[in-house]
Amino acid sequence: MAKHPFLSDGWFDEVRRLHEAAGGAAPEGTEIRMNLMITATPFDGDLAMHMAAADGRADWGKGHLDDADVTLTLAYDTARAIFVDGNPQAAIEAFMAGRIIVQGDITKLMVMQAAGPGAAASQLTRSLQEITE
Repeated sequence: MAKHPFLSDGWFDEVRRLHEAAGGAAPEGTEIRMNLMITATPFDGDLAMHMAAADGRADWGKGHLDDADVTLTLAYDTARAIFVDGNPQAAIEAFMAGRIIVQGDITKLMVMQAAGPGAAASQLTRSLQEITE
């Protein structure tokens, strides 16, 4: 399996393929449209991306959604620890230290967090680790 740099175009292509194959990669009953601004990337500065969950399905992609519920700003290394390493403690620590900035409907984010991972989340995390340099 080919490996791609985290948040590169090839990585996003593989993530979309993995999500389609996994099906229930998002917590059931959770609906959120979230924009993320990833700072200090090894690419050309900051990267705008989005994550959405509805009907137990997840969608990740480049660019921001027009009608996002919430926007998070966080550093590249924090995003990698959360999404690729599957380290929820990294998110908590970064948030408490002010390294994750939240704008918008924080209750949607809290509902998603309380719902826990979707049925396919652990396999998806392993797959993300396999495709990420």
